[in-house]
Amino acid sequence: MASADVPLLFLDVDGPLIPFGGPPPGGHRTYPGPGSGPDGNPLLARVDPALGPRLLGLPCTLVWATTWLEDANDCLSPRLSLPRLPVVDWPVADEDGPEHPGDPHGLHWKTRPLLARAGGRPFVWVDDEITPADRRWVDAHSPARALLHRVDPQRGLGEADFTAIETWLHAA
Repeated sequence: MASADVPLLFLDVDGPLIPFGGPPPGGHRTYPGPGSGPDGNPLLARVDPALGPRLLGLPCTLVWATTWLEDANDCLSPRLSLPRLPVVDWPVADEDGPEHPGDPHGLHWKTRPLLARAGGRPFVWVDDEITPADRRWVDAHSPARALLHRVDPQRGLGEADFTAIETWLHAA
């Protein structure tokens, strides 16, 4: 498969990798490690290191799609044993940027930039804020296959999520 045909996987951090909100029954699992101690970010302890090999095993190109920007490479890639990944640079001066979350079509502010970044390639977007409006818009505007996969932010990326993503990736 040519690299232009390899699907992209746009990966958000807060929600998919760092569960948040009211804890699920039994509480949030923690995985102590670098950067998560008293002097670091306590939420990093919620990042399951086993997710890294699972993500690397997917037949796609991983791309950080998060407001963490390069901090995702600095803080999360080492915890997950991931190489440095490409990062989506979000628009900051127009109506689709993070500081202007409103959209007349009810789209998430990431939707249009991710479709543009995909550049006609098939893609998966893994996030906890995807809505039916985002799915409809991508279905109507993407020239390639796309899976917008919403993750439960209280639980984070889990087995059922990987099954759905792997099924979609292998159906190409």
